[in-house]
Amino acid sequence: MNPQGERWTAEQVLALAPDTASRTAGGKLAAASKWSGAGAHGRAVWGLCSGSGSKPYQTVVDLNGPGYRCSCPSRKFPCKHALGLLLLWTSGEGGVPAGGEPPEWAGQWLGDRRERAEKLAAGARDGGPGHGGGTGDGAGKGGSGGAADPEAARRRAERRTQRIAAGATELERRLADLLRDGLASADRAGYGAWDETAARMIDAQAPGLEARVRELAAIPSSGPGWPGRLLEECALAHLLNQGFLHLDGIPEKLAATTRTRVGLTTPVAELLATEEAIRDRWLVLGRQDGTDGRLTTRRIWLRGERTNRMALLLSFSAPGQSPELALPTGLVLDADLTYYPAARPLRAALRPQHHEELREAAEALPPVAPPTAEGCEVPGAPEGCDVETALAAYGTALGEDPWLDGWPVVLTDVVPVPGGDDGWQLADERSGSALPVDPRCAGRTDLWQLMSISGGGPVTVFGECGHAGFSPITTWDPTAVSLIGTAAQGGTR
Repeated sequence: MNPQGERWTAEQVLALAPDTASRTAGGKLAAASKWSGAGAHGRAVWGLCSGSGSKPYQTVVDLNGPGYRCSCPSRKFPCKHALGLLLLWTSGEGGVPAGGEPPEWAGQWLGDRRERAEKLAAGARDGGPGHGGGTGDGAGKGGSGGAADPEAARRRAERRTQRIAAGATELERRLADLLRDGLASADRAGYGAWDETAARMIDAQAPGLEARVRELAAIPSSGPGWPGRLLEECALAHLLNQGFLHLDGIPEKLAATTRTRVGLTTPVAELLATEEAIRDRWLVLGRQDGTDGRLTTRRIWLRGERTNRMALLLSFSAPGQSPELALPTGLVLDADLTYYPAARPLRAALRPQHHEELREAAEALPPVAPPTAEGCEVPGAPEGCDVETALAAYGTALGEDPWLDGWPVVLTDVVPVPGGDDGWQLADERSGSALPVDPRCAGRTDLWQLMSISGGGPVTVFGECGHAGFSPITTWDPTAVSLIGTAAQGGTR
């Protein structure tokens, strides 16, 4: 339930599902006959779901976050019972009545969860320990912002910096060898040499450099024009190496971006304790999961209604599991965000929500354009821009972060045009210009979904605008519709 008492939509609930099987199973449990003792009060929903055993499963959902608890043995979050309960709740009071207090088993979990959030908030205010899960963005999970031995922490940081510097120096030699031998030899070398270099970047604790090495290894088999693309990537890798090796000689914000690009990030508790919090009502523009075989990464994009700033939340989990942070597309979230230091800040950490305080503050915030129905917290299509403005926004961001792959933008009044020889495009009838869809999205079936929603007319689309084109993530019909296919991702160009 949002601050004005509106229940979520079924689409918002299904967007939380970790996979298609969970969506299907959750839909089958969205029937009143499956549940007993169901209820909703404030920001909590609970119920007992009959299963194959003698005892029903105890299911409770905290809509702040959201967070879930179920007594079933499933390792998915949310499980099918939590999804079924939320889907039943969306149907109205006939399915899950409002009012009353939660039962003891649900109330205890909700109380413990609130207590943990309050402790995390107090730790962030005092600069004490915290972690990156739950109300955080997932980075630094299980870590602590306040090291028990600051001097030992400083020495560890220095040793890692030295290892990364050694890795950057070795990668510089590898790039010099490649250019000396000629780019034409790269397609004959195969992956072996690059795999060895990538392994050395892992040893150097530089995951950002490792990712760039693997990108370089894949380019020779990427089709016509690969020598030019390989040269571009070599130049960007060289720029990153030199930036890290000369951090003291570049501006502070660019140095922070460089550290992030090689794989050094600020612990969440330290970030919350030292950086400014931005208070706003944040619209969830889109969400996408990606995996590299070792880690599942969830990306959630937000935009502030008052500040109009874009933000990116990251959450991580082991393969096959859903990251804990699960904000449905279209939700308006009252919260404080803290941006990670960067030349062009985008990634942020979500501070603990302050419940009643946030709800009262939400009423005081000015309305946004275009206006929505009174009290509605599931708005229609947000305000956006044309193609030329989107390209200008990406160009400005790229000027501050040369390793940027794409910048989030909302396009309005664009018409999806199916691909021919030139690929898919988003045509802007106002200016007569068109923005190509990123070729890496060419095989996505949701492009046809976007086409069917459009019906040949203009639509609003959120996505990332980058050097290769536009990657669609969300459209509106009239509420948010997630384009679920895996978008082109990564930190390299």
